Amino acid sequence: MAAQNSILVTGGAGFLGSHVTRSLLEDPRFDGLQIVVLDDLSGGFVENIPRSGRVRFVKGSVTDHEFIEGLFEKHSFRYVFHLAAYAAEGLSHFIRRFNYMNNLIGSVNLINAAVRHAVAHFVFTSSIAVYGRGQVPMLESTLPLPEDPYGISKYAVELDLRAAHEQFGLNFTIFRPHNVYGEYQNIGDKYRNVVGIFMNRIMQGLPLPIFGDGWQQRAFSYVGDFMQPMISAPFLAEANCQVFNVGASTPTTVLDLAMAVCREFQVEPNIQFLAARNEVKIAWADHAKCVHIFGDCPATSLAEGLHRMATWARTVGARSCVDFEHVEITDGLPAGWGHPSRA
Repeated sequence: MAAQNSILVTGGAGFLGSHVTRSLLEDPRFDGLQIVVLDDLSGGFVENIPRSGRVRFVKGSVTDHEFIEGLFEKHSFRYVFHLAAYAAEGLSHFIRRFNYMNNLIGSVNLINAAVRHAVAHFVFTSSIAVYGRGQVPMLESTLPLPEDPYGISKYAVELDLRAAHEQFGLNFTIFRPHNVYGEYQNIGDKYRNVVGIFMNRIMQGLPLPIFGDGWQQRAFSYVGDFMQPMISAPFLAEANCQVFNVGASTPTTVLDLAMAVCREFQVEPNIQFLAARNEVKIAWADHAKCVHIFGDCPATSLAEGLHRMATWARTVGARSCVDFEHVEITDGLPAGWGHPSRA
């Protein structure tokens, strides 16, 4: 077998993936390894990818199993960091086939290739969407009860990784981040990432949409705070075959978040309350297990994190929103959430 001298980062032109790529470049443990960034650019941007002689961008989709197999044959991957996903919990109810093809089948394609090519460690980004509602604080020991197709697909991948380890010995680590925000987020995506939605609309002079009364609670997590655990996982035996919650520990209401973003942009709040949608009301997680294995992580305050993201957002400017073109079910679809397809 050829020397494994490369790392694969799926979704590397996107939000989380571009941060992981930067962290890999900065960490001396990965010196000498080339980084292959795979992205279909459906939600990412080439300009998000750090410029380095060690980084190569490949455009393609994880859903294409022949393409994935060819990629693994061409490159000898030691590590796989799988961050490619279509992470829209609310919209996933209406795009079930698309959701499972991209988030589940695409992941299985990677797992198959990782097994066949003896990848040393597979790091998977799951989500606290696997927990469902009424389970706070969310603990890794809690039985997942996902309530939307996005969470279901993520949990299915988690189970498949365990099966691949038991059958083939594939080493893996799973991280469940939650409500992540920060630089390089796709602020033009109107279906997910409420911080980016708020900032983008403020820069366009538009009202901030809130579903329901705004008292939903989320622990908004600055992206830079949990990069070290993610890239350290392959080196810690205690992290092998384990699941970790990562993110902030302090819940904030969506309404309070809107006010904080308005303060950062120095604008008067202009809130547009919309009909409540089917979503988890309160979501925040316990991170004691992550701290026990990886040590303390940075804990960027919401105000500081919003300031960093807003500073970046002002440099890129407002981005136009594009309707999702693959809506499969329209019953109960919130207004303005896309056009039906025949998929």
